Amino acid sequence: MDKGEGGPDGVILEEAQEASGTPAAETGILVRVRAALKAAPEHRRRTGRPLVTLSYAQSLDGSIAARPGHPLTLSGPQSLVLTHSLRSCHDAILVGIGTVLADNPHLNVRLVRGRNPQPVIVDSRLRFPPYADLLGNGRAPWIVAKEGADPARRQTLEAAGARIFCLPSSNGWVDLEALLIRLGELEVNSLMVEGGAQVITSFLAARLVDQVIVTIAPLLVGGLRVGDGMGPANLRWFPRLSNLTYQRLGEDLVLMGEPVWMA
Repeated sequence: MDKGEGGPDGVILEEAQEASGTPAAETGILVRVRAALKAAPEHRRRTGRPLVTLSYAQSLDGSIAARPGHPLTLSGPQSLVLTHSLRSCHDAILVGIGTVLADNPHLNVRLVRGRNPQPVIVDSRLRFPPYADLLGNGRAPWIVAKEGADPARRQTLEAAGARIFCLPSSNGWVDLEALLIRLGELEVNSLMVEGGAQVITSFLAARLVDQVIVTIAPLLVGGLRVGDGMGPANLRWFPRLSNLTYQRLGEDLVLMGEPVWMA
């Protein structure tokens, strides 16, 4: 997510801009991701869906936010540069509506040179706000709602420049597999999933992730974690990561791995 864009945390963005020339951001994990994404077009042709990179930041105790609906700055300046580099490598970037409402993110590339990914918002009930920065950010967002979403809301958002897709739902939420198939039909080869917790958890539970990148910040939060609310029995659906790469960026530890799903 776009962390540290305004208020007192704006200093984080300024430090990240100063760190944007750091060679560490161009080695290790980023090189591996770029190599993996070379196979993304073939992956889409073979599976019908884009190659999915799950990328998020957490504290030492696994928290990604202090509490629901309240964004938390976790990534340090050099890790933010890596995040923007990763965005520039992917065709599209996806977050849930909760992230939009809490953080009003730009989801673009600012700290490195590169193209902006296509923003994709999972918004089952079309709660996307007309004031969102994404509507005036260069690439109009694709908003994915469930079938039967409010026609008046859809008309309002389309008039503001958004593109709306209404897809089948599962348990009241947009069916993620149907979403990925639709993106594949739109020739999206690679997708970066950034959050929030519900979206991350849902992608993992549905086993729709091809590679995982986690930035671990050296602090304890005691807040909202990925997988909260699922219960121990359901956590068996979560993978173990293999083929790990570790990289230290400033005070953060970044790890990358490929999910291995239990039978």
